[in-house]
Amino acid sequence: MASSQCCENPPTLNPSAGAGSVLEDFGGLRAYVTGNSESNLAVILASDIYGFESPNLRKFADKVAASGFFVVVPDFFYGDPFVLDDDAERTRPIWLQAHTPEKGVEDAKSVIAALKSKGITSIGAAGFCWGAKVVVELAKSAEIQAGVLLHPAFVSVDDIKD
Repeated sequence: MASSQCCENPPTLNPSAGAGSVLEDFGGLRAYVTGNSESNLAVILASDIYGFESPNLRKFADKVAASGFFVVVPDFFYGDPFVLDDDAERTRPIWLQAHTPEKGVEDAKSVIAALKSKGITSIGAAGFCWGAKVVVELAKSAEIQAGVLLHPAFVSVDDIKD
């Protein structure tokens, strides 16, 4: 992580937050979707370690959708976001072993395939913290046409060069 401060103020997760809806299967994952489902432009939002139920992430998705994009926020953690608990045996490093950005990249490729099957012709992605590594790897392999990294974690200068 960029700083311990990034994880000291977690969001209060809310599975019903946002103007969109949660689909049980979008490219093999649960996902929050919002925006014009007939658009040929899509944006994938890759969350930080707190996952796709973060209300601010969903508000951000809704704002992007208001600009005409179909937005997908996949649950890359399969219902298991990081929970900050000082007494927990499962620390952030242990949680990260089970939820690697590399696995997120593979899951994102399924989401991209589902978008393309809907007729989406241009896909961008934005990654927050943990999700930034997912986005940079998708960009390196030309899976997406545009990428945005927000307070990236696990991203190196070589990643950016590639």
